[in-house]
Amino acid sequence: QVQVVESGGGSVQAGGSLRLSCAGSGRTFSSGAMGWFRQAPGKEREFVAAITWGFGTTYYADLVKGRFTISRSTAKNTVSLQMNSLKPEDTAVYYCASNRDYCAGYECSVLRNYDVWGQGTQVTVSS
Repeated sequence: QVQVVESGGGSVQAGGSLRLSCAGSGRTFSSGAMGWFRQAPGKEREFVAAITWGFGTTYYADLVKGRFTISRSTAKNTVSLQMNSLKPEDTAVYYCASNRDYCAGYECSVLRNYDVWGQGTQVTVSS
């Protein structure tokens, strides 16, 4: 059974940092991509960041560029999201997802391209 499991998250004050981790299992994670998405109350789920397994190419939403960093460990099948300079508007449930196929550019930000999703982890940023 293919699954991804998030860990980390929690509550922090504005300007603080958090680190999310995602562990994948049940699939060969040497190709495709992993993504982080988030969903705030009353809003649609949105793309945050993605990284390809092969070359480690990274993609970021404009809202988080320069503040968030996505990285991967091919040996451990894990992906991390380091979040710095957090803002109250970053408050959301953060989801890790796996895309079995190669993607590049915009395609790595499209939700429907990801077929396995984690259960989500809450991130709350207070002002």
